[in-house]
Amino acid sequence: MAAVGDDAAAMDSISRSPGVHSAPSNATANVTSYAESAEDVKEAPLPAVKKNMTSDGGVETAEEAVEPTEPDINVLCTDMFEKMSVFLQGELTATCEDYRLLENMNKLTSLKYMEMKDISINISRNLQDLNNKYASLQPYLDQINQIEEQVSSLEQAAYKLDAYSKKLEARFKKLEKR
Repeated sequence: MAAVGDDAAAMDSISRSPGVHSAPSNATANVTSYAESAEDVKEAPLPAVKKNMTSDGGVETAEEAVEPTEPDINVLCTDMFEKMSVFLQGELTATCEDYRLLENMNKLTSLKYMEMKDISINISRNLQDLNNKYASLQPYLDQINQIEEQVSSLEQAAYKLDAYSKKLEARFKKLEKR
């Protein structure tokens, strides 16, 4: 079906616009051509959508909007690869820094464990010395325990003797009163 009237004129203007849908033919364009084409895109105004009123009961028709020119795909790919390279470099740098930090933490932890090992060896040695001293004091501690038992038995005997002497005294006083 062929376009008639305003639709045909709009299609002709779209097809006649230079570089509307075509990319630049230079495949090795540099960044300045990308910047220039990006400026063209920014400066190129979008065509306004025309609304036509027909005499058919006020039905509106709209023309198709024209897309701005696309920058060179090679320039965009190069830019994307450069940015991906920077991103990946950053990621790798961060990972390397994380590994260095982990390595330093492992070294510090190893040093701390070595210090703790030395401290535990000293504690073990001191405990061994204390056990040896305790073993050498054990006979004296046994003698102290025996003396304590003897003192307890002497104390019991003294209490019994005291109680007996009180009974005798009470008897003597009773006999004396008679």
